Amino acid sequence: MSTYKIVTYGCQMNVHESEKIAGILRGMGMSESETDSADVVVFNTCCIRDNAERKAVGQIGRFKQLKKENPDAVIAVVGCMTQQDGAGLALRKKFPFVDIVLGTNNTEKIGEYIRDAVSARKKTVEIDDDPKPAIAEGYPYYRTSGVNAWINIMYGCNNFCTYCVVPYVRGRERSRTRDAILREFEQALADGYKEVTLLGQNVNSYGNDRADGYGFAELLTDLAKYGGDHRIRFMTSHPKDMDEKVIDIVASSPNICNNIHLPIQSGSDKILKLMNRHYTRDDYLRIIDRIREKMPDCGITTDLMVGFPYEEEEDFEDTLDIVRRVGYSNAFTFVYSPRRGTPAASMPQVPAEVSKRRIMRLIAEQNAVTRRLSREYVGGVYRVLCEDVVEKNGVVSVCGRTESGRMVTFGGDGSLVGTFCDVKINRAQSAALFGEKV
Repeated sequence: MSTYKIVTYGCQMNVHESEKIAGILRGMGMSESETDSADVVVFNTCCIRDNAERKAVGQIGRFKQLKKENPDAVIAVVGCMTQQDGAGLALRKKFPFVDIVLGTNNTEKIGEYIRDAVSARKKTVEIDDDPKPAIAEGYPYYRTSGVNAWINIMYGCNNFCTYCVVPYVRGRERSRTRDAILREFEQALADGYKEVTLLGQNVNSYGNDRADGYGFAELLTDLAKYGGDHRIRFMTSHPKDMDEKVIDIVASSPNICNNIHLPIQSGSDKILKLMNRHYTRDDYLRIIDRIREKMPDCGITTDLMVGFPYEEEEDFEDTLDIVRRVGYSNAFTFVYSPRRGTPAASMPQVPAEVSKRRIMRLIAEQNAVTRRLSREYVGGVYRVLCEDVVEKNGVVSVCGRTESGRMVTFGGDGSLVGTFCDVKINRAQSAALFGEKV
């Protein structure tokens, strides 16, 4: 086995999990392949929405031919999709050419199962359904996200929103130790990363599973003590757990970005209760007011869902009203997708044509807000962390983000990637900003 290919679906957590898988495979002497004809192919799957699951299944099916052409190739499927009740065995039955099927609690074992597949043609299905497994520490990461280093601070979720499968496929909340996080943070800075993003299904509840009183605000306080020219971001925050201490430490720490992702999901109290979100729209707006009071220029982003069961037109109008009131710099918008085993899946479903009409209206409303906010950047000078080089019509430029999370493109070359530049914004186009280095 000399080459590998990892196909990743879903959220940033999965992207980072794939970095762990890559680290394990590289530790076995493999290198990454740019083509499908790799010796080891790993699908890291997602099941949060039906579309992601269908995409993964379709792609896995394509590799039947690869297996025919190269019987020695090892194909593995891991992640949230396989962790669903009965899904691992069902997938193995549907795709008998797959060699390894692992759940979310077994991914770190992929190296040994690849060896078994190579040496003994052994096929493996292992799905550990322990709701609170131990956190596997000490595995290498091969970071693939440019200037940003992801760091998981916790795993799992205790919220049981009625539409969400995360507690079932990721287990209950488990927090990493302070020392483990600080060691990884220090190493990321030593390796030259200019941005570190803390990850968790709900970062605000970090530490709630322990009795020592060390929570997310305390962790941010410790991380803020590190000197040097770097940025800290975090996601995702649950509104019910966003407190004054966290807002204060973000506002007072130069290295923690004034950029908060705070998913509301719906602007309707009726729908929020049906979703089991544990806050009202007024609760949410009070949090927004506190953030704006402490950080007037904070970039606030969110998740918005339409077509949840029982959603009526007035509920949808409440969501549009939230978009107008808050002024999100960006919003991840999507149509509710029933997930097997969740309470919402058995509720009366909103007709697809209604959901489609609403999502188009929601996108248009958010786009109008984004355009308005973008125009406010024009003429200002902002510090940008250069992330990548882009080429269009033969012209090479650099792109990067402001502290508030807005993408900026300006003249430059690859030598600027990984550095901070002051950029004057000359033009805004929807969510995109364009400027010149000053």
